[in-house]
Amino acid sequence: MELRHLRYFVAVAEDLSFTKAAARLRVAQPSLTRQVRNLENEIGVRLLDRANSRVSLTEEGRLFLFDSKKLLAMCAESVATVQRMSCGESTHLNIGYVANIHYGLLPATLGAFRKLYPRVALNLFDMTGAEQFHALDGRKIDLGFVGLRPAITGSDLLFECVAHDSILVALTARHPLTEKPMLTLIDLAPRFFIGMSAKTHPGAREWLIETCESAGFAARILQEADTEPAAITFVADGLGVALMPEQITGLPHVGVVFRPLFPPLRRESTAAWRVDNPSKPLKDYIQIVKELSRSM
Repeated sequence: MELRHLRYFVAVAEDLSFTKAAARLRVAQPSLTRQVRNLENEIGVRLLDRANSRVSLTEEGRLFLFDSKKLLAMCAESVATVQRMSCGESTHLNIGYVANIHYGLLPATLGAFRKLYPRVALNLFDMTGAEQFHALDGRKIDLGFVGLRPAITGSDLLFECVAHDSILVALTARHPLTEKPMLTLIDLAPRFFIGMSAKTHPGAREWLIETCESAGFAARILQEADTEPAAITFVADGLGVALMPEQITGLPHVGVVFRPLFPPLRRESTAAWRVDNPSKPLKDYIQIVKELSRSM
């Protein structure tokens, strides 16, 4: 059995006419009739009734028509897939992101990409920054919204700034500084800090130390948290203050209040991808990210 036998049978079954099917397929009617009969003989089942010069499907023919259409569609999709691969077009795009960050940018970029590549599968992975770097290194994801850009030496990654996050001070609700509507970094000099762990947030500790040094004091980091909710819990328990992106205020934070800084403090947030990834959908997605991040 060959695929052309299935195509011939489907055409006749849809038109219920050898004459119309032959014209649509641009083959001679005798040849078409012979090929469909050969198919029936090969599988040992009568698929068409040809009584009184009329063509109709048998019960077996109706079932075979359904399955034949599925098989032909699968073959067509397989051919299209390898053709896209041959042109450098991947069949999927894997994206890592940090939950609760870039919740405006990420959906917008995905929507724009879907219009451009409706057939490319989009796979999203909620990961910490460290997990995304490992996934990029192992080629498990194509691009990651990694947040902070750590100082990586000899990296095979490219970075693009996608946002400048406004940084707020997180304080326990019992803290005396909550009486002030706005704080300066120097207000925090005598306080202990809650930092983010390097094993989940590469570059976060260095950023905190450098930020405090630029304000003229050394950060006293009492505790480090693996996740933002854990950091909020530590702040609520009075273990220290924390510098956190404004988006974090969308998380539950019972017992914690946030205060803005003066002058305002902003932190660059980045996306990263491998320099040697040849995927055309990735290149086009990066362009979408660049354009939308500038407009938001």
